[in-house]
Amino acid sequence: MALSPLVALNDGHRIPQIGLGTWPLNGREVATAVVNAVEAGYRHIDTAVRYGNEAGVGEGIRATGLNREELFVTTKLDGEFQGGDKALAGLEGSLKRLNMDYVDLLLIHWPLPRRGEFISTWKTFERLQGQGKARSIGVSNFKPSHLEQLMWASDVVPAVNQIQLNPSVTRSADCAYHQHHGIVTESYSPLGSGSGLLSAPVLQRIAIKHGKTESQVVLRWHVQQGLVTIPKSADPQRMKENIDVFEFVLDDEDLAAINTLDEGPEAGVNSDVQGH
Repeated sequence: MALSPLVALNDGHRIPQIGLGTWPLNGREVATAVVNAVEAGYRHIDTAVRYGNEAGVGEGIRATGLNREELFVTTKLDGEFQGGDKALAGLEGSLKRLNMDYVDLLLIHWPLPRRGEFISTWKTFERLQGQGKARSIGVSNFKPSHLEQLMWASDVVPAVNQIQLNPSVTRSADCAYHQHHGIVTESYSPLGSGSGLLSAPVLQRIAIKHGKTESQVVLRWHVQQGLVTIPKSADPQRMKENIDVFEFVLDDEDLAAINTLDEGPEAGVNSDVQGH
């Protein structure tokens, strides 16, 4: 059983580098996926209010038999909970569905900049962290421009920014910004999410070279950049493959070849206009 290394956050906590993404799994399916993931070595589970599966995630976590402290659990609050104190009720609802006293990481799911409420929401997140209901706080889908506004108005720097990121949407400028400010970059849709990324001939060649799958090559690419990543799978064998990426190394030639797949940020979501 492989266990993921831990990545240090700017608040003193640590996050497992590979976790289980749970969207769009639901109900018994997501509970079973969580159990299988823990058996495969995962200790990091990612969910969100918007996914509608927090209760199933909580059920799965209880079924693992692990102590709560052995798992790192992330949830996210979407636009329904932005503005003023709305996040207080939002997190209470999440904790009730998860049947937990706290989450390890709480994220603002989307910036929704046209509403202009993410700064007041962040202030509420700070209170929730102070109460111990969210050990770490961060954001998702934030651009550097959104982060600039947030950090101008607050002394608390987000621990994490979870963004869409994979070899075809590398967001290298965003990653450099995060690194400069001590924010961990966490990648969702790390395998391209149905984009056809995994059928790229360059990935097939590198997979053969290392005796690995294309998915393992891509996840190793994330790991070698120090990214935290949350591949989604309900298949137990695929879960094992996805976390078994710490025993080989991509060389400079491999990395240069993978970098040719980048299609630029315009190929991904644009959180200035998208989000919930």
